[in-house]
Amino acid sequence: MIRIMLCLPFRARRWQVLSLLTVFLALPAAGAEPDSAPAVGFELVVERDVQPSFPGKQRLISIPMPQGAQWCVKWNHSVAQFVVLDCYRNVAGQMVLERSHQPDFAAGLGHVLGRGIQVSDGEGGYWIKGMDEPVPGNRYALRVGAMRVNHRLVWPAQAPVESFSISEQAAGERVIIQLQAVNDQ
Repeated sequence: MIRIMLCLPFRARRWQVLSLLTVFLALPAAGAEPDSAPAVGFELVVERDVQPSFPGKQRLISIPMPQGAQWCVKWNHSVAQFVVLDCYRNVAGQMVLERSHQPDFAAGLGHVLGRGIQVSDGEGGYWIKGMDEPVPGNRYALRVGAMRVNHRLVWPAQAPVESFSISEQAAGERVIIQLQAVNDQ
């Protein structure tokens, strides 16, 4: 129990103590969020884009993606057939392209000076690390390749790595991949 002793007459002390208690009881604890504000989480969503054959958007998958979480879009190069990875992270609610893995300088691939640092993967390919490029609007469109290309999402869960084939669901179609806030209410 805390005793508040003031060097004032009893009536003045009582009024001040009641005023202080009213103020302290009305304030939230330090660091606490107001009861009315929902907690915000994030999810990675893949949806078919609006097309005449599919009116409106159709969600293909939704994956919880908390702050700091990573995922990659993985596919087989359409000509050389080796695996390519573009890896992202949720940085404070922003989709950020962090790194890319490319085993060759095939058509359409390669390092651009000033866009990350190219380092060997030790197996004849290379990583482009430190790209740290925010994705405008937290979303981008992807024209999904056939099963031979097999565009897929991979993300580390506990273990093993989880995956979802976008090509199985939407080969030849345009999809939107986006990181979006989700309010927990």
